[in-house]
Amino acid sequence: MREKIVAGNWKMHKTLEESQALITEIRGIIRDELRGQTRVIVCPPFIALTAASRLLEGTDIGLGAQNCHFEDQGAYTGEISAPMVKSTGARYVIIGHSERRQFFGDTNEITARKAKNAIRHGLKVIFCVGETLQQREDKTYFKVVEAQLRDGLFDLDRKEFSQVVIAYEPVWAIGTGLTASPEQAQEMHAYIRKVVATHYTDEIAADTSILYGGSVKPDNAATLFGQEDIDGGLIGGAALKARDFVDIVKGMR
Repeated sequence: MREKIVAGNWKMHKTLEESQALITEIRGIIRDELRGQTRVIVCPPFIALTAASRLLEGTDIGLGAQNCHFEDQGAYTGEISAPMVKSTGARYVIIGHSERRQFFGDTNEITARKAKNAIRHGLKVIFCVGETLQQREDKTYFKVVEAQLRDGLFDLDRKEFSQVVIAYEPVWAIGTGLTASPEQAQEMHAYIRKVVATHYTDEIAADTSILYGGSVKPDNAATLFGQEDIDGGLIGGAALKARDFVDIVKGMR
């Protein structure tokens, strides 16, 4: 049975001190109100990973980075490698987020190299795919997402692919307040699972967790998570408020 996951992507928010305070608050609420039905992951800024790892010791909360480079080391000023991420205690990394693709030139080829290297170093990859509003309107969104999957992931062998969680994030619903309808989200999640099954096997597709990301809030989480092929969420803005984030996690029940 595939894992149910809610991951919080903090993006470029929170100082070290603020990150520690938020993690402490999330940790406390989860300890008091949840009992492990869903895998919870937090992805703070790089500067907070080591401190976060210490704060999360002894809990079931996972820790992830928001990106990593495709090389292990080298003259790449300002970049962070997969071994560096792992050395902080993090065990997950987000690859291919739409903001990385849009603002930092992360092509399908680059995301493929990043994912492969991260997995080689023992990290689990949260691999993001999704279409822009124009691609949604001109009806090319299935082809766009299929290409992102094919070019970004399908060089992985079956063992490597087992370390991947897919996150579908319609770009037009990130930070805009817009949300794909449950039917739209389910349609794409089912399509992603079909594409995975075609390349690998039905069994592998059935075991792959596929998350939805795009203005998920406490009041729409349960409806989205109730769809057959939606296995959780990659949460942006709402992950910056402990109460909202945990209430979204509760929507998985």
